Amino acid sequence: MNGIWTFPGLAVRSASRSSGTPYGVFTHGALDPWFNRTYPLKRLKKALYWPLQHAVLRDATAVFFTTETERDLALTSFSPSHWNSVVVPFGINDPEQSRPDPNFQVEAFYQKLPQLRERSYLLFLGRIHEKKGCDILIQAFAKVAASRPDVDLVMAGPDPEKMCPALQHLAERLRVAERIHWPGLVGGDVKWGAIRASEAFVLPSHQENFGIAVVEALAVGRPVLISNQVNIWSEIDGDRAGLVEDDTLEGTERLLRRWFDLAPAEREDMAARARSTFMSRYTTNQSALAINRLFSSGELATRQISQPLA
Repeated sequence: MNGIWTFPGLAVRSASRSSGTPYGVFTHGALDPWFNRTYPLKRLKKALYWPLQHAVLRDATAVFFTTETERDLALTSFSPSHWNSVVVPFGINDPEQSRPDPNFQVEAFYQKLPQLRERSYLLFLGRIHEKKGCDILIQAFAKVAASRPDVDLVMAGPDPEKMCPALQHLAERLRVAERIHWPGLVGGDVKWGAIRASEAFVLPSHQENFGIAVVEALAVGRPVLISNQVNIWSEIDGDRAGLVEDDTLEGTERLLRRWFDLAPAEREDMAARARSTFMSRYTTNQSALAINRLFSSGELATRQISQPLA
């Protein structure tokens, strides 16, 4: 089961109890206390639903978390919080296995934004949403833009909350609007071309249980500049596959300045480590093997799913 707070979780639990089939649940960050702090009214609604949701988690053979940080934060959101927590790697298919033509993908992106052919740029790729730190990224970019007049910023992604007009107005007020590009939702070859052609991927998010776009950047050897609220930050930092700072305006400004201060050789080394980090940590095969081992092991396979798991 992927996700919580919806009826299918109740259906999965019911079917599992009837058939004796074990099940697992990926929460995908939905129990992060950031949501309770940011949306207090929604928290009240979730609190009313929690007895039913907790039963789904309690009776699961395993509740999967992609990092230890996500697992630990989940325990603080609602009470009671008793379930069988398991940390497993999460990942994506290796984009290089499909034998893509990187030059074709880059050209597909330049066809969409031809003004960037002769420009370097940093890439934000994700929903335009308050939790992603889009506003502080624009402000931080404005603070460092004068020192790097050859670098632009691309803000790629859908805008479900209709934040773009306000963010574009912010960029105009800070006098960097002409250096920030808004291609909207990108996918397929255009998306991969955008990642490949960038200097680095940047995400100063306030909450991110994993960060698929972060891993996509690593997969094609692009360094990642992220906040310490992206829950895989410690692995990125430990592998030196990117840079990490606080999810504040000051932290994001430091993040950009640290990147710009790196020598070309240091950036190349970081790019090589990015691809290595992906291969060692974040491929789909590793995730599937880990989950399969858990369900086929004696410990999990013999549990009575009708009983609470402490």
